[in-house]
Amino acid sequence: MTASTKKESIFNLFKQAVLGTEQNFTEGSINRAIFLLSIPMILEMAMESVFALVDIFFVSRLNSNDSVAVIGLTESMLAIVYSLAMGISMGATAIVARRVGEKDSEGAAVAGVQAIFLGVGLSLLITVGGIFFYKDILRLMGASDSMIAVGSQYTLWMFAGNMSIMMLFLINGIFRGAGNAAIAMRSLWIANILNMILDPIFIFGWGIVPAYGVEGAAIATNIGRSVGVAYQLYYLFSGKGIVRLNAKNFIADWEVIKRMVTVSLGATGQFLISSASWIFLARIIAHFGSAAVAGYTIAIRVIIFTILPSWGMANAAATLVGQNLGAGQPDRAEKSVWKAGFMNMVFLGLVSIVFYFASEPILTFFTKDAEVIDYGTRCLQIVAFGYIMYGYGMVITQSFNGAGDTRTPTILSFCGFWLFQIPLAYFLAMKTDLKTDGVFWAIAIAESAMAIAGIIIFRKGKWKKIKI
Repeated sequence: MTASTKKESIFNLFKQAVLGTEQNFTEGSINRAIFLLSIPMILEMAMESVFALVDIFFVSRLNSNDSVAVIGLTESMLAIVYSLAMGISMGATAIVARRVGEKDSEGAAVAGVQAIFLGVGLSLLITVGGIFFYKDILRLMGASDSMIAVGSQYTLWMFAGNMSIMMLFLINGIFRGAGNAAIAMRSLWIANILNMILDPIFIFGWGIVPAYGVEGAAIATNIGRSVGVAYQLYYLFSGKGIVRLNAKNFIADWEVIKRMVTVSLGATGQFLISSASWIFLARIIAHFGSAAVAGYTIAIRVIIFTILPSWGMANAAATLVGQNLGAGQPDRAEKSVWKAGFMNMVFLGLVSIVFYFASEPILTFFTKDAEVIDYGTRCLQIVAFGYIMYGYGMVITQSFNGAGDTRTPTILSFCGFWLFQIPLAYFLAMKTDLKTDGVFWAIAIAESAMAIAGIIIFRKGKWKKIKI
C-alpha cells in the first residue's frame, strides 16, 4: 500500500466515522471499530467540553470574580444532574448495545424509550427543587452575599432548564449503544454552535436583547441544548436507524424499566459519588476566597475540555464491550478495552505535558487577574500528574459499565473519592501549608490509585459473566 493510498483510506475512515451509520461492531478489525466509534464520540465530548469553556470565556469578560465563581459553584451542584443523566445514559448504552449485539432491534427501541421516561421524571423533580431553593443551593456551597446578588439568576436558569442537560446526555447514550455515535456528535455540535452565537448576545446585549450578564450565559446554554435535543428526537422518530421510536413502543414496559433502573443505579451511584466529591472539593476551595474559586473553576473547565474527549474513547470501549458480549464474544470485548485504554493513556500523557509547561498562557486566555491565574496554573500543573493513569482508568470504568457491571466501579468510586480523596484533600488543605495545592494533589493521587485498582479488578474477568 502506498503512502497516498494509506492516507486516502484513513481519510475515508474518518469521513465514514463522522457521517456515521448504526453498526454492529462484533466482527472485523478491532482497531477499525475503535476508530469508527471513537472519532465521533471524541468530537461529541469535545463539544460538551466547549460548553464549559465558552461560558467562562465570555463571563470572564465581565471582569467579575463573583460571576465566574457562581458558575463554578453552580456547576459543582449541577454535577448531580450530570451524574443522573450519565448514569441512565450508561444504562441505556449497555442494554441497547446488548440488544443490538443480539440483533434485537425492537428490544433496543423499547430500552431507549424506558430510559427517556426515567430521565423526564427525574428532571422534573430537579426543576421544582431548583426553582424554589436556588439561592439556598448557593449559600450551601459557601457563596457570599455578593456572589448571590450577582449570579443567583444563573443558578435558577440552569436548574430550571436541567431537562435539556438530562435529555442530551441520555438520548446520546441510546445512539452510542446502537453504534451511531455520529448522531450524538451532531446534536452536540448544533447545541454548541447556538450557544457560542447566543452567549455574547445575552451576556452583553445586542439590539433588542438586553445585557443579562452572567444570567445570559445560562439562557444561551439552555436554548442551545434544547435545540440539540429537538434534533435527537427528530432522528429517533424519523425511523432511519436501528432504534426507532413510535406510538407502538412509546409505552411503559415495567420489566425493562426495572432492568434499566438496576443497571443505571450503579452507574448513577458512581457518578453521584464522584460529583459529590467535587462539591466537597469546591467547598474546601471556597474557604480561600473568590479568587481561589475562580482560578479553580477556570482550571477545571480546561481540564474538562481535555477529559471529555477522552471519555469519547472510553464510551467507544463501552459500546464494543456491550455489543461483543451480546454476540457471545467476551475475548474480543476484552481485547477492545486494552487497545482503547492504551490509546487514551498516550493522548492524556501528551496533554499532561502541555499543561505542565503551558498552563499560565492557557489561563491568561480566560483572565488577566494575576491571583486567579496563579491558582489556576497550580491546579493544572498538579492535576496533570495523574493524567497518564487516569487515561487508562476511565476506559476501564466505562468498560465495566458497558458490560452491565456497574457495581464494581461504584465501589471503586466510593472508596477512592469518599474514603480517600476527600479526607486527603481536607487534611492537606486545612492542616498543612499546602492550602489549595493540597486539594489539587489529592485529585491527582486519588485518580491514579483508582485507575490502578480498576485495572487489577478488570483483569479478573468477572464482568464477562454479567447478564442484563
